[in-house]
Amino acid sequence: MIKPFLIAVQFLTRLPVRLTTQPSEKDLGYSLLFYPLVGLIIGLILMGLGWVLHNTPSLVTAALLVTAWILLTGGLHLDGLADSADAWIGGMGDREKTLAIMKDPNCGPAGVVAIVLIILLKFVALYTLISADEWIVLLVAIILARTLLPLLFLTTPYVRNNGLGASLATHQPRRLSIFIIVATFALIFLLTDIRYSLLSLTAITTFLFLRYLMLHRIDGTTGDTAGTLVEIAETTALLTAVITLNKFL
Repeated sequence: MIKPFLIAVQFLTRLPVRLTTQPSEKDLGYSLLFYPLVGLIIGLILMGLGWVLHNTPSLVTAALLVTAWILLTGGLHLDGLADSADAWIGGMGDREKTLAIMKDPNCGPAGVVAIVLIILLKFVALYTLISADEWIVLLVAIILARTLLPLLFLTTPYVRNNGLGASLATHQPRRLSIFIIVATFALIFLLTDIRYSLLSLTAITTFLFLRYLMLHRIDGTTGDTAGTLVEIAETTALLTAVITLNKFL
């Protein structure tokens, strides 16, 4: 299972991981099992950076963390968010037009606005959480967002016939995926304060809402909409903690 783990790290991050052989489609499908673990790695790296910057003003720390977050993931999910935003607005309710716009490599005004807004919201939320010394929220938000990806591929048709997403969806191990998803949510509940369960509830609610939009517009999911799910789930989890700061934290 080492190769599927390395595939997950290579795909979801820009960490220096190299595969010695070409991965099989089965390996690609099994890599979904390690997405929550990769989320843990990303979160721990960002928390480590935060520890290094502990004497830096919170405003600067938040800006550097957002920058590192984007560099560490290569902006992978931001690209999906931008493509989805352009497609949802430009597609004007038409399925085929929406899918065609998603494949366009150019970023339109809706995509630019979506990226700016999501980065702005993350920055403000991080600044507030750093000031409150609540790093666990960042870690949980990142893990939850990546746990939603195997859940999405498990429950939602993949609408394209080729590409990485098609291999992931076709060769995903269903029973093991269910176990990993349930185990991740259970561990978050058991290893953190019960108050953080609100973040899990927010993640599930975000998932159900975005999945409904995907099914309604394109009858399923694509790699771009999966990336959108990650970005919005991370942001809503951070904002949930901030908005309920006095009661929650």
